[in-house]
Amino acid sequence: MIRRMGEVPKRGQRYTMRPGAYVILPIGRRFLLTADVEDVIDIQLPGGGIDPGESPLQALYREVKEEIGWSITQPLRLGAFRRYVFMPEYDLWAEKLCHIYVAHPARQIQAPTEPHHETLILDTDDAIAALGCDGGRGFLERYVASKP
Repeated sequence: MIRRMGEVPKRGQRYTMRPGAYVILPIGRRFLLTADVEDVIDIQLPGGGIDPGESPLQALYREVKEEIGWSITQPLRLGAFRRYVFMPEYDLWAEKLCHIYVAHPARQIQAPTEPHHETLILDTDDAIAALGCDGGRGFLERYVASKP
C-alpha cells in the first residue's frame, strides 16, 4: 500500500490518476530545488508528470532538464506516495502517484525551459522548511536522516 500524504480525498470528487517522478538532488549538504514563481512561490523537488508512453525514469530526466536545466546521473528509486490535489493549470482533480528518486546532479546544461520555474540551491534546513509538498518534505527528511 502506498502512503497518502497531504489532503484527504474529497467525498464524491472524481480524481484522475496522474503519475509523476520527482528527485532529491544533493550537492554536499545543499539541495537543488525548483521554484514555480507564477502566482505564489511554490518550492518543489524537481520533477513532474509522466507522459503517456514514458517510463518514470524518462520523465524524470526530461522534467529535471525542463525545470532546473541540469543533467542527472545514477537515479535510485526511494519510494512513492499519493496525494489528492486540484491542478488548476490542467483544470483537473488529480490523484498524484509520486515516485521519488535520489540522483547525482551532473551539471547545468541550460537555463530552465519550463515557464515560471527558477532553480534554487538551498542548505538542508532551508530546503526542508521550504518544500511545499508534505510527501517531498518527508522523503527529504528521511534522506537527510540516513546520512552521517
